[in-house]
Amino acid sequence: MYAMILAAGRGERMRPLTDTLPKPLLKIGAYCLIEYHLLRLAAAGFNHVVINHAWLGAQIETALGDGQRYGLHIRYSPEGEALETGGGIVNALPLLGTGPFLVVNGDVWTDYPFTHLRHKKIDGLAHLVLVDNPAHHPQGDFALQQGIVQLSEQSRLTFSGLAIYQPKLFAGLTVSRFSVVPLLHKAITAGQVSGEHYQGEWDDIGTVARLQALRERKVTLPVD
Repeated sequence: MYAMILAAGRGERMRPLTDTLPKPLLKIGAYCLIEYHLLRLAAAGFNHVVINHAWLGAQIETALGDGQRYGLHIRYSPEGEALETGGGIVNALPLLGTGPFLVVNGDVWTDYPFTHLRHKKIDGLAHLVLVDNPAHHPQGDFALQQGIVQLSEQSRLTFSGLAIYQPKLFAGLTVSRFSVVPLLHKAITAGQVSGEHYQGEWDDIGTVARLQALRERKVTLPVD
């Protein structure tokens, strides 16, 4: 299974830190944020990783190289202007093989065991990892009932940015700037999205304050 790390965001809420450095390269302890994903993907048995980028993307390629030192083969999907989650995935599809692939947001930190998704078999179009609602997103995104993601307004959880997608979720789409969320809503309505509730460590590193809070926790590289 291929994996993709979404790393094309501008990081506006992280300014001025992201004025000269792309958000995925911000350090948390011994590693850059994106390196936690790379090292744990390699440990989980992934071999091929695709990383999209836009803002200061050349720095990401220089910092990470071809992935050899992480035990990975990294390919890049550059975007002149960030294409958001949906557009970024569509643009990268030629690099992601023909089967289901894992996607993880580059601006989250989690100890979720990637091995669970590497071996996950899905019957529908997508499988989402949902987490408890953080203080900055109390309304949540989706409900979960017996392993099936729902659009109910009751008992909603937050989408973690970690998912498996089938290529056919994006069938017929051309490269443009759009979010993956409308595609998910359509697939959920059709009963084609499974999910799970993960209650381990997960942080959305979307602001300087959240970055600093994670740094102060002195996190280490999670082990699956």
